[in-house]
Amino acid sequence: MSVSEELRSKYQLVVGLEVHAQLLTNSKAYSSDANEYGDLPNTHISVVTLAHPGTLPVHNTKVVEYGAKMGLATNCSITRYNYFDRKNYFYPDLPKGYQITQDKTPICRSGFLDIKLKEGVKRIGITRIHMEEDAGKSIHIAGEEESLIDLNRAGVPLVEIVSEPDIRTTEEAYAYLSEIKRLVRYLEICDGNMEEGSLRCDANISVMLKGATEYGRRVEVKNMNSFRNVVRAIDFEMDRQIELIEAGKEVSGETRMFDATTGETYSLRSKENLNDYRYFPEPDLQPFVVTDEWLAGVTSSMPPLPQALYKKFTETYLLPEYDANVLVDNKETALFFESVAQHSTHYKAISNWIIGPVKGYLNELTLSLDQFPISSERLAELANFVESGKVSFAAASQKIFPVMLKNQTASPEVIAKELDIIQEGDETTLLPIIDEVLTKFADKVQQYKNGKTGLLGLFVGEVMKVTKGKADPKLTNKLVIQQLEK
Repeated sequence: MSVSEELRSKYQLVVGLEVHAQLLTNSKAYSSDANEYGDLPNTHISVVTLAHPGTLPVHNTKVVEYGAKMGLATNCSITRYNYFDRKNYFYPDLPKGYQITQDKTPICRSGFLDIKLKEGVKRIGITRIHMEEDAGKSIHIAGEEESLIDLNRAGVPLVEIVSEPDIRTTEEAYAYLSEIKRLVRYLEICDGNMEEGSLRCDANISVMLKGATEYGRRVEVKNMNSFRNVVRAIDFEMDRQIELIEAGKEVSGETRMFDATTGETYSLRSKENLNDYRYFPEPDLQPFVVTDEWLAGVTSSMPPLPQALYKKFTETYLLPEYDANVLVDNKETALFFESVAQHSTHYKAISNWIIGPVKGYLNELTLSLDQFPISSERLAELANFVESGKVSFAAASQKIFPVMLKNQTASPEVIAKELDIIQEGDETTLLPIIDEVLTKFADKVQQYKNGKTGLLGLFVGEVMKVTKGKADPKLTNKLVIQQLEK
């Protein structure tokens, strides 16, 4: 299915996203069963998870804390009086026949998230964030009549982050999801792994004629396990709805599934025919109150967040936007930069080291930053040593850095002296060498003076050869030009 760009240009896409994030608690939302991924099926279940008669749920206070953290990170107001609700529906992998969730009192309301786009920053509203439990997992094997049920996931705690219908393009949807993923990882409340199902997304999609004041009828699309598939589903659904409208047909309000193989959506059920979930307050869990004291404790435990760090990196450390974006993309990288910056004022040089040699070393060996052997103090010392002009960045990265990886106690200067790579930075030493090179290439000197300025690299390179790479490149370049202009 493909709609022409001309036809697409008549319509405005409208998208709201519902993101479910599995929380990294040790136990499930309302029982002491382990919250672990990847173990054998049906090994993390108890009579509570299986909803045996007479069993009762219990609060997991860590879930409330994580929910509040997500709300604070997305500029939400925190609901002070909370209670849970039962959302009643039947599904084979939902043992109780209902889901414990929050309907009337979501823990977070009325927030926003700023996303970066090529054309600038856009604010996406957050309607609500509420806590609930996950269902189990149905496994359908091709060719088999029966489905298998794994209840390890049943009762795993979730927060559902519901956006306003403020998203207008697939680029905005991708940027929004990327920022949500980055936030949950910064907060360490979810690993953000869509492939494993710990971050899942449903999209509410509609189209309307540009200039219209009323939204079109929305369709909910489920079963998207990657950001790319969210984009594909939105693209397909936009075209499908435009074709229906152009053919004089109505868009049905329904729930659809996305097929990653075909890139198409297909109808799952009609929203008009859905039974009422019959929400009512969960009678087996006491309401809870978020106090000022408790909320202050949660607030004080919040880590620095990516947007605040980006602002600091560009405004305080004066890093280019590219560097700041790369550094804040990962919390460990951003905090490591901050740590190194406590021991050096050469902020751009530190960034170069982390984005270049450090990242290259970690990627090559598939290591995380906490496994990097050089301390922040030592890396700062190396950056300072290079910036002092005693060695070039190339020499430091190719010769000193590998030694420091093996011997974390050796200082960069000691290593440089042992390797005999300290740069010649003395004019009185370099000038005779430069004069000798220019005399040797007198014909090239004349060509340079006649306008062939590209020969400058030849002269500098010859000086570097004579000094065995120990000449300070910046000073050499300056002195060569100075001698040529005499």
